[in-house]
Amino acid sequence: MIEYKELLIYFLGFIWILFASAHFSKFFQRIKLPLITGFIATGIITGPHVLNLITSEAVSHLGFVNDVALAFIAFAAGAELFLKEIRSQFKSIIWNTIGQLVVTFILSALAVYYLAELIPFMQDMDIGGKIAISILAATIFIASSPSSAIAVINEMRAKGPFTKTAMGVTVVKDVFVIILFAINFSIASMLFVGDDFEISRHLLLIFELFLAFGLGFVLSKIIELVLSIAINQSVKAILIVFAGYSVFALSHIIRQKSLMQLGFEVHFEPLLAGITGSFLVTNYSRFRPEFHKILHETGPMIYVAFFTLTGAMLSIDLLTKVWFIALILLVVRVLAMIIGVYTGSTLAGDPKLHRRIGWMSYITQAGVGLGLATEVSGEFPTWGPEFATIIISVIVLNQFVGPPLLKWALARVGEAHPKAATPEFDGIRDAIIFGLEDQSIALARQLLSHGWDVKIATTRLENEVETIDDIDIHFIQNRDLEALEALEARKTEAIVLMLSDEENFKLCEIIYENIGTKEIIVRLHDRINFNRFHDLGVIVVEPATAIVSLLDHFVRSPLAASLLLGTEDHQDTIDIEVMDKDLHGVYLRNLRLPSDVIVLGIKRKGQMIISHGYTRLRLRDVVTIVGEEDSLEEIKLRFGA
Repeated sequence: MIEYKELLIYFLGFIWILFASAHFSKFFQRIKLPLITGFIATGIITGPHVLNLITSEAVSHLGFVNDVALAFIAFAAGAELFLKEIRSQFKSIIWNTIGQLVVTFILSALAVYYLAELIPFMQDMDIGGKIAISILAATIFIASSPSSAIAVINEMRAKGPFTKTAMGVTVVKDVFVIILFAINFSIASMLFVGDDFEISRHLLLIFELFLAFGLGFVLSKIIELVLSIAINQSVKAILIVFAGYSVFALSHIIRQKSLMQLGFEVHFEPLLAGITGSFLVTNYSRFRPEFHKILHETGPMIYVAFFTLTGAMLSIDLLTKVWFIALILLVVRVLAMIIGVYTGSTLAGDPKLHRRIGWMSYITQAGVGLGLATEVSGEFPTWGPEFATIIISVIVLNQFVGPPLLKWALARVGEAHPKAATPEFDGIRDAIIFGLEDQSIALARQLLSHGWDVKIATTRLENEVETIDDIDIHFIQNRDLEALEALEARKTEAIVLMLSDEENFKLCEIIYENIGTKEIIVRLHDRINFNRFHDLGVIVVEPATAIVSLLDHFVRSPLAASLLLGTEDHQDTIDIEVMDKDLHGVYLRNLRLPSDVIVLGIKRKGQMIISHGYTRLRLRDVVTIVGEEDSLEEIKLRFGA
């Protein structure tokens, strides 16, 4: 009873630290560092070697958190291996995977073995022990990070054969790494206890692998059963995580019982069972979308717990002694990746450029690598924590180096489609409207009445359109980059697209990648396309929903709706960008604003801020102001707009 009480105290205290970890890690994200760096740093600071908020006893009692997280990491790795998505680049993926598995493993294992005299806990080991640690470290060095790669690929909006190969190899490799780890873990265990490699040992290893695959199949059916039940999604997520944890618990039970009853340990790899179950659900069931959604939404909670606890486990004393070893191993791993990728991509017949820079796609490490290091730490308590400290140090360094290299590689092969830089404001409010119709003409006139310069672009022939004296109509042959340049789109503050959804989306991509216009507004026809536009940061207006929402606001807040529509005489609502450097850092309460205007809010770097008197202005802030039209014109001049 006392043990459970202590466990509850440790667990509740750990949960409070997780809130701090989640908040603290956002600072790392702001300075362009990975979130997991923040989680690990929080674990180090709150752990036994610094503040001791997470004590050594707490770390040992919270081992089940690692098992839960490792099960989830296995699920996440298996879910990324969707066969239909990698079929087109299958040959390149297989050869690149083989190249990295063979070359990275051999070179890394040799490097660790010959560096043994520099690694404190390996210095007094016999040859068997050094070989065991070398093959375990080499196995972990093969792993990459699908989550990190996906984050970079999404950020760069990359697509093409290089991207498909990089993502496919990263995912496939993790599956083989876990299989290889299961084999090498058994070999390492035999080397440490001094057992001979008898036929029975080989047969036991084969049995353990089949047992893991079999339990993975059973696990997939359990997950499918959970997903088929009509219950709340949060409950499903809890049941799925518990099912994964149960595999780890079962692994511990089987090991103990087999040792007691049979005189030797039967140890199947629970990570392999988890990744098998997840792979089967993803590729051979109708529940893939829901399964992916649950993993995506549950992941942040699991990762913050896992990486924070991992940080608390790190030995700071050892880290200060072996940091140069971590750097050497980082260089060895990179060199091994260069050779392995070049060999594999040459055998696959990939383009020369892909052969030379393909290695940059596989430097990042995170979930699976950290998970395996943690598992070694738990299974070999005499030297495991020190082993994990060095491996985790290498992984953290890889997280610093890997993402920038992948970004550069994607840009170099021409598959990156990042957003173009937003042009500087030239002092004139310009707008381009694509599509000539009654609504676009009405919008143009409305903007003209508020002092905007407006152009309407259409592909209709000039002789088919009646002359409209007060509106500047441009007749274009194609809706492409050349047409946008001719319309001087780079000087434009807003572009409004009133075409079909497909035509709108093609224009959105061209504007996003080449022009960088600050505001793109799209009139949507089919709501199924909403996410495509939203992912590009486009303002989407769906007419039916917009009218309902407007009527709702007229009922609940008629004055605000009237101001928005400009139906109140001589009053308006505008957005003004702060351009005057003298206003940078000034409190809102210190601005001498006319008495008939109110600041509603401020948008800063894409984030809305509910303003008050003590809010400081920053250059490039967009300030939303409501008031009399004459007063608003005065403020425009003052803000340098």
